[in-house]
Amino acid sequence: MNRTKSWLICLGLVTLTAFMIQCKKSVAADGTNNPVSNSSVNGAQLVSFVHPALLNTQASLDLIASQTNGGDADRTAAYQKVTDFINSHKYPTSFPATVVVGSNGATSPSKNQIRSDSELAYATALRWAKTGNATYATQTIAILNGWARNFKDYALLDGDTNANQPDLEASWMTPTFVAAAEIIRYYKVNGQSAGWSDADINQFSTFISLVKDNYINKIPKYNNNWDASAGYAKMAIGVFLNSTTVYQNGLDFVKTYLPVVINPDGTLPELCDRKDCVHYQYSLTAFAYAAEIARLQGDNSLWTMNSNLISKGYDFMRKAYDRTTGCNYCTVNSPVFPGTEIAYNYYKTANLKTLRELQPPLGVPNDNTFLGFTTYTHFGVTGL
Repeated sequence: MNRTKSWLICLGLVTLTAFMIQCKKSVAADGTNNPVSNSSVNGAQLVSFVHPALLNTQASLDLIASQTNGGDADRTAAYQKVTDFINSHKYPTSFPATVVVGSNGATSPSKNQIRSDSELAYATALRWAKTGNATYATQTIAILNGWARNFKDYALLDGDTNANQPDLEASWMTPTFVAAAEIIRYYKVNGQSAGWSDADINQFSTFISLVKDNYINKIPKYNNNWDASAGYAKMAIGVFLNSTTVYQNGLDFVKTYLPVVINPDGTLPELCDRKDCVHYQYSLTAFAYAAEIARLQGDNSLWTMNSNLISKGYDFMRKAYDRTTGCNYCTVNSPVFPGTEIAYNYYKTANLKTLRELQPPLGVPNDNTFLGFTTYTHFGVTGL
């Protein structure tokens, strides 16, 4: 073989190898052919995600399981919230194709079920991670598969005119399902995975893509908790799908609305607008969860954005619990949402310490809008 021919063959092999490497980078980590698109996160090109990392990591789940199993009193008391929730709910045996929702607190059996089922899936996933008992993994998988295989759409209650209510419901429900799915898909107990099949993972991916495309992406610009919740949801979905495009869209969404929903001094106008101690906490919780998702992907920008604006929002919340008159106060009986624990874990301010101590270990919001059990998963868990 002459020297020129040999050189051409070598050049061809190098080119082919480079092409194959590039193709490999564009295949999603779930084994599908969905491309992992590149985008800038904190100035760097993000081409892959840390897993599991939807608020919890392999290391943090290992730690809290070890502490609970070792008899740590505080962790055990917080874990009791997980088992209490599980014991007070029945595992579903059927899953409605259409979820009927209504605005202003209106409920239906299907709306109640999908909310509580998402929390139940997350609680059971945490239970599996703590115990290593395969029964709990199987129960979680059954819930995830049940909704992924059966869900078709949302519908409005008769007489309800808010056509966008399904968009908000999807923004609340989906990330909790995804948090459970991240644990079941990626976490290992003593090196053993939960055994969720590739076919089921792909079906679940189709399910969360459907609610993203048909509902979450259509959230209106209300400049309040709706937009905060949608941004958080898209970030969560992007992590699971290994899609930096979806993730970055959610991150950009949160960065757009964070300084709109929270004023520079920390004031959240939603408290006076709604005259309740719940809706403005929806915003704070969504922002805190979004910031923590980003942190676990190596990006603290949401926590530090606009001189720690999320922390200022919690400072405003702390003042609300001190007031007794006006439109911007909360009674001591007002529930503290679980985002408080995650924000305290990052900022460790005196105001957040006071807020998290107003109530026992934080479980789940009464209306099942955001995943809970954050005292179990986050209190005293740092650097993981």
